Amino acid sequence: MTDAELKQWLEARLGAVHARQRLGLEREHEDDLFRGSGTSARKFFHPENWYAMQRFIPWVLKLTGLWGRAQRNTRDIRVVQNRIALPGLPAGLEGLRILHLSDLHIDASEPLVEAIIQAVQPLEHDLCVLTGDYRFETHGDPSRAIRNLERLRACLAEPVYAVLGNHDPVALLPALEGMGVRVLMNEHVCVQHGGDRFILAGIDDVHYFGLGNVEKALTGADGDLPLILLSHSPEIYRQAAHAGVDLMLCGHTHGGQICLPGEVPLILEARIPRRLGRGAWQYGLLKGYTSPGAGASVVEARLNCPPEVTVHALTSTIPLL
Repeated sequence: MTDAELKQWLEARLGAVHARQRLGLEREHEDDLFRGSGTSARKFFHPENWYAMQRFIPWVLKLTGLWGRAQRNTRDIRVVQNRIALPGLPAGLEGLRILHLSDLHIDASEPLVEAIIQAVQPLEHDLCVLTGDYRFETHGDPSRAIRNLERLRACLAEPVYAVLGNHDPVALLPALEGMGVRVLMNEHVCVQHGGDRFILAGIDDVHYFGLGNVEKALTGADGDLPLILLSHSPEIYRQAAHAGVDLMLCGHTHGGQICLPGEVPLILEARIPRRLGRGAWQYGLLKGYTSPGAGASVVEARLNCPPEVTVHALTSTIPLL
């Protein structure tokens, strides 16, 4: 698909304004990333874009004798079974299993792709959600990520829904939807299971592109149905809570990726309370889960923060304390 064809496709799919904003911001990011000017200059000094870190972190880990272990950790993906109590959940949705994959960075290396596929293949689930960051870098050709996503897609049960992250060019949108993945770009769908229904909404990236719009995503949604929101980053948690969202599934933080003993993150790279940086949390009536991700960013290394794929099981039963 040529640039002109992509622009036309996106304008038809997203609307002219959203398409122009996404493409324009991506172009600015590509142009300014290494020139050190404007907003992108500030973003350059964030760890995700500071490519000197790709040499500095391995050097430090090698100096401390932890480099080999940190690399092996990225391929030791654990499966987490997470039970989420949503009071008033309709009977038909009781036990609904949602496979949650986030921050795959699936073009980083062949061993990572194999580790993710091996972790996912045996998992039983009723639907799958992907919460962004499919590419390792924040710029460049996404074709390798697309090829590896196609391999992973073959392991996933229908239906599959996704949102884009701050590493993801909007050019991934037609590629993902061509695989049968429904990408929610400030949109919602009504999902039926077991004779009952729920609303699944998803927003564009809020961390870098700032184009996530909860109000637009929920426009026209049936407010009497359970409401689940997909967001790449948890940074939209307050807006989601006050919009009446019941459950938000997200990622982005990697749980810190390189943490102190006790899984204490050095940095989360998100404007959130630290308690929202990993795993299950609650803000008011909003339930949330921040995945530490299955992949790794900046460098393929993890310490005291295992990579994860998550199976959420919905229930109406509030667990006893």
